[in-house]
Amino acid sequence: MKQNSWILGGAAAVLLAGGGWWWMTSHAPEAATAATNPAPGAAKDGMIALSTEQMHALGLTLAVASPAQTLPVAELPAQIMPQPNARVAVAAQFPGVITRIFVVGGQDVTAGQPLATVASRDMVGLTAELARARARQSVARAQAARLGQLAREGIIAPARADEAASLARQADIDVGEQGRLIGLVPGGRAGGSGYTLTAPISGRISAMSAETGKAVDPAMAPFVIDGGGPLQVTAQLPERLLAAVKPGMAVRIGTVSGTVTAVGQSLDPATRSATVTATIPAGSAAAGSATSIGIEGQAPAGAVRIPAAALGEVNGAKVVFVAVRGGVRVRPVTVGGQSGDSAVVLKGLALGERVAASGVSELSTLAGAN
Repeated sequence: MKQNSWILGGAAAVLLAGGGWWWMTSHAPEAATAATNPAPGAAKDGMIALSTEQMHALGLTLAVASPAQTLPVAELPAQIMPQPNARVAVAAQFPGVITRIFVVGGQDVTAGQPLATVASRDMVGLTAELARARARQSVARAQAARLGQLAREGIIAPARADEAASLARQADIDVGEQGRLIGLVPGGRAGGSGYTLTAPISGRISAMSAETGKAVDPAMAPFVIDGGGPLQVTAQLPERLLAAVKPGMAVRIGTVSGTVTAVGQSLDPATRSATVTATIPAGSAAAGSATSIGIEGQAPAGAVRIPAAALGEVNGAKVVFVAVRGGVRVRPVTVGGQSGDSAVVLKGLALGERVAASGVSELSTLAGAN
């Protein structure tokens, strides 16, 4: 009996040993895999260890800190308009009715291009008056010629011939004046019943109120044309920034750069602000659009520019995540300001260092878990 118990105990020990060896060998690859690709952990001494696969999984991209020549001073809502001398209103010369329209709003036009035709009674009156002046001119010239001949023959006094010649010159003046009046009207012509509105400059039709059959008069401008050239940007500058903004400072609208041209010194009593005016290159924005303008001054030495998306926040402090061997390192920074999609760092980051420009919120969470 005792011998049988020993045999059974030995067999059980052999089975337990074999089962343990099988479990260890079957689960060893899983343990090895977990050891070679661990999840990113909380930051330790500012260092977040990341493998290449983990950086790819987090969607991390890097940006290089570039020199900052300017520093954001103010971010203001603004309006983009053409320069005052680049906008022309095409007004009606005489009252009338629009009979045809040749263009549409937003169309590019060239100087002298027809825009619309207008039927006008005033134009009919001008051409009729020209015809009457020409008739008087013909009679006055014939009369002056006859009296001049009689005066030379001694039949009449020379004074009568001089009077007739003066009347003939007056008739010539009347004909010339009526012709000039008709010539001043674009598309006007003798014997016509209307005139043509034409583009005085090359540009784009920014406003159009003309409609076929609509009455117009000299107080109306059926077309407004914006010419080429730089665009004007206007914004309201708060009183506290009035001394900080000067003509010649740089402005930025997204990726578009411009220059401050004027800063008003008279404050609006209601808003306690003054008007600041800047110019940006032609074609860089749509005239009439509202936007946000960043005004920038001279940046101090050592300042660098990075994407605004690269800034994170840990425990209430602004930080960036600098790429180092084996991951990224949390770096507190002093931010001078943001303008558009970029930010200027005054302290904490050196020129040429690479920082994470995406996945910053995940990195901030990891850094805050330390």
